[in-house]
Parts: sequence; structure tokens; C-alpha cells
Amino acid sequence: MAVPVVAAVLLVVVSWQVAADGPLLGVDRSVRRAVRTAHSDVPNTLVDRLGHVLSDLGSGVPAIPVLLLAGALAAWRGRRAGHWWLPLPVAALTAGLIPLLVVPAKAVFARPGPLGDPLTAGQWGWYPSGHTATATISYGVAALLLARVVGPRAARWSAAGAVLLSLGVGAGLVWSDFHWLLDVVASWCLAVLVLWPLARWLPRPGAGGRQASGSSLR
Repeated sequence: MAVPVVAAVLLVVVSWQVAADGPLLGVDRSVRRAVRTAHSDVPNTLVDRLGHVLSDLGSGVPAIPVLLLAGALAAWRGRRAGHWWLPLPVAALTAGLIPLLVVPAKAVFARPGPLGDPLTAGQWGWYPSGHTATATISYGVAALLLARVVGPRAARWSAAGAVLLSLGVGAGLVWSDFHWLLDVVASWCLAVLVLWPLARWLPRPGAGGRQASGSSLR
């Protein structure tokens, strides 16, 4: 229970500091200076390209198709088990939930990005990071759905992959100067508040997968 509590408290504190332009935002400025220095000290187009590629993994494509595909795959593999259909609405509802969580917050906080350009009329702000939320929630829910129908080893691999993708997207956004660090941190916290209860609400991993198939995905 400590994990969602910590995530909720951190999200509230960061949001308060963003709204009040508080001293915690100094962390963002310090990290950005460090990243800018790293860019100058180690000019490498390959690393910069990698940062952009990682950032793009948080776009609606590919994240949402991966989520929906995982839901369909989990339903198909669990078709002989009870509630085999459950992954399909969970995946679809998750895809619709992400913008409902992110877009209103962006409009309310209206935070300028790292480049400092003022927001134009009707433009959403940068806080929280939509790409980070999309990646962390989409890949995280995909891993949770697949964990119901694969063996423990494959479930661990899918969970590790979701974590690495989430971290990679966040790192890519900060490295590429697309987002402040706290934009990313807030979205990670938001994702925890979605994934934690979902992980406990979904049927336990393994049971549906063993009924649907005797082997796990490799």
C-alpha cells in the first residue's frame, strides 16, 4: 500500500510546486543544465537520435496499438478460461482513459516547455507529460493483461519490458529537451495510481493461462 500512497503524495507535491512556481522547480532547471552540458561535452548524433526514438515510443502509435494487441492476445489465449473477454474492454477503456487523465491537467497547469516559448491560444501545457503517461500506462496495462495468460517467466519479462520502456521514454523526453523532468515524474506517479489498483483487481496471473494453454509465451 505504500507505493500508491508515495506516488499520490509526490504527485500532489509536484503539482503544487508547478502551479505555484515553487522552489522544487529548481530541480528541473538543474537537470536541464546538466543535460545541456552533456550534449556539449559529448556531441553525438546517434545518442540524440536514440533520444528521439525513445520519445516516440510514448506516442499514441505505437503505444495504443500495442495495448490493444495485448488485450486481444490475452483474450484469445484465455478463451477457455473464465472471464476470457475481460482484457478487451480493459485495453479499450485504458486507451480512452489516458487522454482524460492528461489533457485536462495540461490545460489547467498550462506549463511552458523547457524551451520557454509562451503557450499560444488553445495550446495545452507540458505538465504532465502525455508521452510518458501514454507509454507507462499502455505498456504497463499490456504487461498486466498478458501476465494473466502466460507463465511466470514470461510475465516477469513483460513487466520488465514495460518498466524499461517507461523509463526509456522519460529519459528520451528529458534528453531531447521535450519535457522537464518533473513533467515526466508526475506522469509516472499518475501511471502508478492506475496500474496499482488494476493489478489487484485483475484475476491472478497464471490461472487463465494454464487453462488456455499448457505453455507460456517465450
